[in-house]
Amino acid sequence: MKEGLSGLLALGFTEYEAKTYLSLLGQSPASAYEAAKASGVPTSKIYEVLKKLAGKGIITPIDDGKTKRYAPAEPDEFLDAYQSRTARIIGTLRSQLAAARGQRERSQIWNIGEYDYLIDKARRMIEGAGASVLLSLWKEELALLEDAVREAQRRNVRVVVVHFGTPELSLGQTYRHPIEDTLYQEKGGRGIVIVVDSKEVLMGTISAGQRVEGAWSQNGGFVMMAEDYIKHDVYIMKIVNRFDRQLKESYGNRYEKLRNIFQDQ
Repeated sequence: MKEGLSGLLALGFTEYEAKTYLSLLGQSPASAYEAAKASGVPTSKIYEVLKKLAGKGIITPIDDGKTKRYAPAEPDEFLDAYQSRTARIIGTLRSQLAAARGQRERSQIWNIGEYDYLIDKARRMIEGAGASVLLSLWKEELALLEDAVREAQRRNVRVVVVHFGTPELSLGQTYRHPIEDTLYQEKGGRGIVIVVDSKEVLMGTISAGQRVEGAWSQNGGFVMMAEDYIKHDVYIMKIVNRFDRQLKESYGNRYEKLRNIFQDQ
């Protein structure tokens, strides 16, 4: 009974509807009494639930002249129909909302405070990329976005990754940032910056407990600042890769003197 329950609830089923459908998948056709007993739905509610499910085409009543029984739609058929209907609704709604909002203000910066939403937004940005994706992030977030980045590469989108820590996978042109532990202590968490097509940017800091302080915007100045930030890191990584020994001799093993902006040492 637990398998699939949370998914059905996420699709908009009530708890009673979800439990009834799942019980019918396990035993059907079944009478209202049998469905109530198997699902745990009160008998006082089961007829109303069955009527609603039948009205949505999720179950089918079978009337043999004696006891009415109910059979569930096959999961693939039900889910395909739901997906098709939802896609049509979203397509229509997208046009309607675009017409209703008028001219959009691109200078707005939207705050993001949830980790799952941060990752989902990052994935959708990458999936919509047409020319380039610049990423600055840690292995935890890169692992969650790997499939979207690889798909972008298959579309011939150019990908650059500045990776903090030792990369466990290579995507696009990858540059390893050499002082990740120091930066983690300074910033109090992992950073993420994504710039897509030089048009939109997602930035955030992920601290202990997956707490997030982030923002998304299409503001031109914000995008340019984030893009320059990643490009600057790439420039530095290229120099470090070629002149690491000389840099450490001049600036210290952790580039302490180089990173001290208040003194030209």
